Amino acid sequence: MPAEPALLSTQTVPTTPSPPAPFPTRAALLLGTGLGGFVDGIVLHQILQWDHSASSAGVPVDTVEGLKLNTFLDGLFHVATWIMTVAGIALVWRGARRGVRSVRGKLVGGVLMGFGLFNLVEGLVNHQLLGLHHVKETAPPDRWLAWDPRLLASGLLLLGLGCVISRKAPA
Repeated sequence: MPAEPALLSTQTVPTTPSPPAPFPTRAALLLGTGLGGFVDGIVLHQILQWDHSASSAGVPVDTVEGLKLNTFLDGLFHVATWIMTVAGIALVWRGARRGVRSVRGKLVGGVLMGFGLFNLVEGLVNHQLLGLHHVKETAPPDRWLAWDPRLLASGLLLLGLGCVISRKAPA
């Protein structure tokens, strides 16, 4: 009786494991930006009450209507930072599910860079270009601008520190 041809080979093809996917730096930046916004909104707007979202743009904080509008705008700001934070977490999570190597330094560095970018962009756009508010409006008005460079300096410091930590982390 003739032998039947083999339909399936019993030999296996050796496979090489694929290298882990690179760390999603953009996800960490987005997460850091959202967290930076939360710190700004919660600490400066709510706890210390130094400023509000539109307190230098003609929306007073010493009237009930003005405070209501500023509080509403602060709430919209928090919604935006919440969305950024959730999106950052989702992207980091997706990267982990796709086999991204867990690199703590890249995550910490990226979050610090995002936080620093938040301080820089918010400080330059909202404080300097648009004049919506300043860092410490509870200070006398002639001292408001003295506080703004401190926010920008903290942004540069966090951005630089994040870059150093991220670069030193294994790839």
